[in-house]
This record gives sequence, C-alpha cells and structure tokens, in this order.
Amino acid sequence: MTDDDGALLRLRRARTSADLFGLDPVAATRLYRRLARLVHPDVTGGATTDAFTHLNDLWRDYKAATSTTITTRRHSYRLGGDVIEGDLANLYAATHDGTGEVVVKMPRDPRDGDLIEREAVALRQLPKDGQDGFLPYVPRLVETFRHRDPTTGVTRQANAIVRLDGFHSLAAVHAAYPDGVDPRDAAWMWRRLLVALGFAHRAGVLHGAVLPEHVLIHPERHGLVLVDWCYSVPGCHAAADPSGRVPAMVDRYADWYPPEVPERRPASPATDIHLATRSMTHLMADKAPKAMRLFAKGCTLSAQNRRPDDAWRLLRELDELLERLYGRRRFRPFHMPTAPRKENHHG
Repeated sequence: MTDDDGALLRLRRARTSADLFGLDPVAATRLYRRLARLVHPDVTGGATTDAFTHLNDLWRDYKAATSTTITTRRHSYRLGGDVIEGDLANLYAATHDGTGEVVVKMPRDPRDGDLIEREAVALRQLPKDGQDGFLPYVPRLVETFRHRDPTTGVTRQANAIVRLDGFHSLAAVHAAYPDGVDPRDAAWMWRRLLVALGFAHRAGVLHGAVLPEHVLIHPERHGLVLVDWCYSVPGCHAAADPSGRVPAMVDRYADWYPPEVPERRPASPATDIHLATRSMTHLMADKAPKAMRLFAKGCTLSAQNRRPDDAWRLLRELDELLERLYGRRRFRPFHMPTAPRKENHHG
C-alpha cells in the first residue's frame, strides 16, 4: 500500500475531523492539501465528487474545532485551521476583528523573532518613506505583537498582514510551466518586479531575498506583490542593522545568492537585482533569447560594484531590450492551469 493509498483509506474510514486530521495543525494542513489533490473532481474527472465533499466537510469541522482567538491591545484575530508553512514561520489564516481577512505570521523557532520584527520595520518604513502610488507592490501590515502560547508558555513575535487572494508565487508558476514561461509573458513580471524594487530602494529598504516563493503575481490583473520582508536590510532611514548585511539566507537557494551575502559583507540594491534576475531566468528556463540572457548575465556578475544598482534605470534598459525583441508593448493574457487548491498568501 502506498502512502497515497493509506491517506485515501483514512479518508474513507473517517467519521469525524479528529479521525482524519489528528491534533497537529501543520500535519493536518499537509494531509488536507494532499488529499485535495488526490480526490479533486477536476483531477479525477468527477469520479470522486463524494470523497471531495466528505473531505471538505471534515476540514470545515476541523477548522471550527481548532480555531483560536488572539486578542491584542488593538485587534482580535480568529485563527482557523489552515496553516501555511513559510521559510521560517507558520502562517495562520485569520479573521481580523470579525471582518477583514489576514494571515498571522509566527516563527516556528521563537529565536527567529528578530526576523519577524525586521519585516515589521520594513513594512512600516515602506509606506512612510515610499511613494503612495507603488504601495500595492508590497503587503500591508496590520500590526506586530508578541503572543504567548497558553499551552506551552512560549512567547513569539507575530505579524498580522492583510491576506492576498488570487496570487501565485513564481515558484508555483514555474511548477505549472516547467519547460519555461514564454519570455513575452515573463516580461511583464520582470518589469513589475523592478518597479517593486525601485520603490523599495528609494524608500531606503533592501528586500534581501528576492526568490521565487517571495514574488507573487496575479495572472488576470498582471499584478505583482513582493512578500516576506524578514530578510530585509533597512537603509539610512532606520537603524535596525547598521551593518548593512542580509541577516540570513534561505538554505535551498544558497547557490543563488551573490557573494556579498554568504561572505557577510554589506548588501546593496545590486544584491536584490541579482536575486531578482536569477528568479526571472529560472522562470523562463531555456526559452529566453540570447539578448535577454546577455542582459541577465550583466545583472548577475560576481563583482557587486559591476552589477546594476538602480532598478528604475534597469527598467528603462529592459524596456528598450523588449522593444527591440518584440516591438511595442501589448497586453498578453496570462493564465495559470486549473489547480486543485487555491493558493493563500501572506506578506
């Protein structure tokens, strides 16, 4: 019997949500997503409609039974059972003051609370020092607070961030198009990513981890949001880290980082541009034309001072390249393949 067979047998035998999902919310979420992929009618041609309905009934019961309310000095958050695992934190879908949809982000290791606070510093600084017209490119922080787990007594730093709907990470886009995205489609994503970076850099903040999971796009609207600012480096407008170093690396992307990050040297806008370029070339795979590959090579040179460090200027250069390659800019509809589950994202 395979693991999938075992999971399906548990679903068939389950009479209550506890029978199927147990007590661990992270394990429960993983199991739900796995089963949803296995029994979704779009995948099975409608053959598992009853199983899918049963699964969702049990999941709804589970979330209702395990919901928790966190009350801070300013707000209350009712957490559901849907847990998203980020690089260093778990993200809990929540209702904000009974109405707004948010995610509450808490580190799995309480010692990573400084990175959660670093994100809060960045998300406060961006609207304060950046141009209002570009705020849709970054998440909106509701508040940051400390939460003491009533069961374990462990205190964690937490951020509450407005939830994003209809967005997909570049990692999900790559998974949907493993042979590479058409460069004409990647073009609007790259352009908007440079806008997000230009906005942040002028506001005095480096992102520090411009990686596929942290770049979200909205296919229909051609929107983009740059999320997960836990690795950010405040500039001259904040004194959170005068060293100027990126505080941590995402291990699975260790070989993507430019040398200044693993060598613990000060970062710069050229650091973000390097990582953004790696994300975009990874997305296009072998489909990028030679001129675009050469453009990307110049953005990923080892020497930090030889890389572009002005995202706005680089955007103009990219536009010139795109016009030479494809002519005047035109709107191209972009679609993600139908997926068994909807992605939920945080900031």
